[in-house]
Amino acid sequence: MRMDKWLWAARFFKTRSLATKACELNRVQSNSLPAKAAREVRLGDMLQIRNEAGDFQVEVLGLSEMRGPAAIAQTLYRETQASVELRTKLAEERKTMPHFEALREGKPSKSDRRKLNRLRGRS
Repeated sequence: MRMDKWLWAARFFKTRSLATKACELNRVQSNSLPAKAAREVRLGDMLQIRNEAGDFQVEVLGLSEMRGPAAIAQTLYRETQASVELRTKLAEERKTMPHFEALREGKPSKSDRRKLNRLRGRS
């Protein structure tokens, strides 16, 4: 089975073209080697996958030609314990970081604009 098709069926990417693009950009590795989209996926392969959701290290447990529900897609692979711990740690770090966009409330007041102008060296 092709790598891009398996990544799509296992729901790591929304489309096969996104899976193919990730393979071209070396975001997918199979057994510690860069994987091309046409590479054959076999049972027992160890894959390292980088996507928007994070970095995954998975072992291939099953093959599927069709994209099914998420519950079935999760049976196609087993994520390593180290990968799970790393992703949860990064998620916790993201939660503790302040969100600067959320702190802004509307446009600046007249006095805020004057302070900004003074800071920028305008009169």
